[in-house]
Order: sequence, then structure tokens, then C-alpha cells
Amino acid sequence: MAKVPVQFTLNGAEKAEFIDSGTTLLNALRDKIGDTSPKGGCHQGTCGACSVIIDGELRLSCLTLAETCNGAAITTTSGLSEGGVLHPLQRAFLDAFATQCGFCTSGMIMAAKVLLDHTPNPSRDEVVEALSGNICRCTGYEPIIQAVLTAARSNSQNAA
Repeated sequence: MAKVPVQFTLNGAEKAEFIDSGTTLLNALRDKIGDTSPKGGCHQGTCGACSVIIDGELRLSCLTLAETCNGAAITTTSGLSEGGVLHPLQRAFLDAFATQCGFCTSGMIMAAKVLLDHTPNPSRDEVVEALSGNICRCTGYEPIIQAVLTAARSNSQNAA
């Protein structure tokens, strides 16, 4: 298989790799770069565990070819904390016990981040809609929804 060069910014750091043509972004991130925060759940684009942010938009890394990301800015949950301080969404998930097995957590947090970036004060229905592409088999979703709403309130109070 032919190797192709890819270059992008991952969590603020420039990355350049040669990968096999047809490699998914999920596999490039996990196997070549070592960022294991996106999870490979279904590998079919239905569970959301592999969600990342590419140029400000939520994308499923298991369906995205890495070679299509040349020049893109990619964010994973590994890039959300700064200086050892959790991002408000990460803190809210922790405080609300919104994780159990943790497998869906990174995808849920990335979906919630895109929501809050576009809609800083969402309604409960908007949170539910934003998370609808992510499957959780443990929590029953309510703690996750509450964590997102708490993070939104926290962000709006810090902005005031």
C-alpha cells in the first residue's frame, strides 16, 4: 500500500506522518501519533466514541480518512486540559459522576464542547440533540446531560 504524507495540528502541536493511503484518522491518531483518547467503538460511525473536532466541527474519526485532514486543526480530549487543569466539561463530568466505564466519555465531551462553542447556554433539549450521536451503555444519559448543563452554567458565570 502506498504511503501518503499528512500534516495537521493536533491539540495545538504540528504533526507530520507518513501513513498508508486509506488509513482512518482514528487509526492514525491512536497507532501512529499515540493519542488514544478517541476510542474505536463500532468502527462504523454509529456510536460516537471516536468523535474529534476538526476545524471547529464534530467529526467521526473512524469514518474520516486521515489524508483528508491535511492542514486541519484537530482537537481530541487530550488537548482540552491546560497545565494539568481539567477543562470545565471534563471537571463537570467528573463532579456529576457522568462516567462509569468511560468508553463513551471522550466522544460525549467532544460533542458537548462543539455544542457549547456554538451555543454557550443550551437548553436541555439542545444538549440531548447534541449528544444523540453518542451511545452510552452505562449511565442512562441523565448524569451526562446534567454535566453538560452544569458546564454551560459554569462557563456563563465565569464569562460574567
